[in-house]
Amino acid sequence: MTSNDIARAIIAAAALVAVSTAEAADLTIPQGRAPIPVAANRSPWQMRLRALGVVTTDSGRVDGLPGSDLSFSDTIIPEFDISYFFTENIAAELILGTTYAKVHGGGSISALGEIGKTWLLPPTLTLQYHFTELGAFRPYVGAGVNYTVFYNQSGKTARSLDVRNTFGVALQAGFDYMIDDHWGMNFDAKKIFLRPDFDANVGGAGVSGKAKLDPWLLGAGVTYRF
Repeated sequence: MTSNDIARAIIAAAALVAVSTAEAADLTIPQGRAPIPVAANRSPWQMRLRALGVVTTDSGRVDGLPGSDLSFSDTIIPEFDISYFFTENIAAELILGTTYAKVHGGGSISALGEIGKTWLLPPTLTLQYHFTELGAFRPYVGAGVNYTVFYNQSGKTARSLDVRNTFGVALQAGFDYMIDDHWGMNFDAKKIFLRPDFDANVGGAGVSGKAKLDPWLLGAGVTYRF
């Protein structure tokens, strides 16, 4: 099963959970409603703690080497985020976590095996719209920007590996199911379009190229609204 197959299976399972939960919730949505202000007795702050699967796209190239390809390891990590609600419908979310990726050669450079390893710090800021008329079921969508810092980089079959820090676009969808006014369960899926340039030294020769990581970030965890 490929990484994309894993991502599709997890998203399909989440969609089934969302549909089942929505059927139990109040699905009557009044038309023409403006965003609801945050209640005076309610804090605008929210936090979540998730287990996060990082599922990368296995693609990339080394410049000047026809048929070259790259693949990257997938990981499961803890992830923490903080949200601020401007209204009950509109919020900003900052996602924090760190992970690593092992880089392997593919295609015409598959003989290189594991080229190297890099750690990633990918803080992501999204602006979200939360649907509030479904009772305890609170779906949301969002979009934003990611800036990924690559650190603790090391070569294996390459003498050195230097992946450059880069910006990416993030798309997001998910839902909370609130147990009470403060605690809830969360499922979240983000797609980050992340395609950094890199330099490496292989066999004494300098090479460069582009890694097409484009990871899915698939998370499940708990929500706490202050």
